[in-house]
Amino acid sequence: MSPSPPAQIASLYRYPVKGLTPEPLPQVALQVGQTLPADRRYAIENGPSGFDPLAPGWLPKSQFLMLMRNERLAALRTHFDDRSNLLTIREGDQVAARGDLETAAGRAAIEQFFTANFASDLRGPPKVLSGRGHSFSDVARKVVSIINLSSLAAIEGIVGQSVHPLRFRANLYVSGWPAWHEFELLDRTLVIGDVRLKVVKRIVRCAAVNVDPDRAVRDLEIPPALMRRFGHGDCGVYAEVIAGGAMGVGDAIAAEQPRLV
Repeated sequence: MSPSPPAQIASLYRYPVKGLTPEPLPQVALQVGQTLPADRRYAIENGPSGFDPLAPGWLPKSQFLMLMRNERLAALRTHFDDRSNLLTIREGDQVAARGDLETAAGRAAIEQFFTANFASDLRGPPKVLSGRGHSFSDVARKVVSIINLSSLAAIEGIVGQSVHPLRFRANLYVSGWPAWHEFELLDRTLVIGDVRLKVVKRIVRCAAVNVDPDRAVRDLEIPPALMRRFGHGDCGVYAEVIAGGAMGVGDAIAAEQPRLV
């Protein structure tokens, strides 16, 4: 197997509330077996799901407000403050709602916003969910999602127009790899300073990537285009943190060679 070409972290993002605004990070500290801090820490339940915050378990994204079905979420601009646990929702230049997500009153303020403004999207009362370090990921394991920017450039060639990287809501965006090189890294370990990420799974894309994150409209058909070209709808990979540490934008990424048995 040939060595992995030089690469680096082009950008880092977390998504404190599932389906809401990406938050860029200059650097981040990772812990073994965990997501990026506060990544998908909260979700907005779309009607009763059976989620137990005292015994949190994975649920499919269909139980929550999410971009695959609720593209209007992309029109909101939200920010989560770690110190105060305060979520602020803006519509245009105006603050539309604000609440401490660790208090009943704060959660109620956010829930009232979605009740009033997303009635046509709701199957039942919206509820802010969280629980004991649970991450409302699309997969049951705690992972870091990675997108290769060259693969996005290849998708642009397939669909015939520019594709905003944040359609893919990744944690790490990587520059320097050839298109689709990430698929060659399955079961290999990525080295970023002291951090070690084991690539464990390809990401099967859903209709969320069809939503333009700036205009909040569904304007592309990316998974079907990938299926027609390649016979699959995959783009990006998931990795698990097997050694913790700090990493930041601009850091070099190397791939360890697999051990010969």
